[in-house]
Amino acid sequence: MWLVVSSVAACGSTVDGVATCPGCGSGTEPEFPTRTVEPSTPTTSPGPTVTRAMPPTGEVLPPNSSGYVYIETQSGKTRCQISAETVGCESDFANPPIVGGEPAYGVEVSAGGSSRWVVGNLGAMPTTTLEYHVYNAVGWTIEAERSGTRFTNDATGHGMSVSTDSVEFF
Repeated sequence: MWLVVSSVAACGSTVDGVATCPGCGSGTEPEFPTRTVEPSTPTTSPGPTVTRAMPPTGEVLPPNSSGYVYIETQSGKTRCQISAETVGCESDFANPPIVGGEPAYGVEVSAGGSSRWVVGNLGAMPTTTLEYHVYNAVGWTIEAERSGTRFTNDATGHGMSVSTDSVEFF
């Protein structure tokens, strides 16, 4: 669950800059079990951006008993919580916006396209580490690449692209 202090909604925005977190301690998360998912089919480079999402074509990541899928990028810099309604990610974002006087190291997008920056922490959750590949989870297509991770809702085409350098909502 997210601890939300305040939120900022945006559509089609990008944030650039350098991450800082004075007084945040070591910045490491508690250890927890992870598993690495190996690609099961060859990947192809993504095609042009489309208004509606393409049908799922990647490996399916099953949800837990609460309906969530927890992932971590191969770099280990970004972790996300995915449900049928939303995708929320935390990362050491470069130049995150200030929300309630604190840097917002969390972002969230809904299937309907609403988005926000949040102050909070996803906590210790058992993640699946993604290889650079295409995945599907609870109605979202996930395209994991070295340059970042793109989440697209299969029904609406809304989503976000996340990297430590920028976040773009669409």
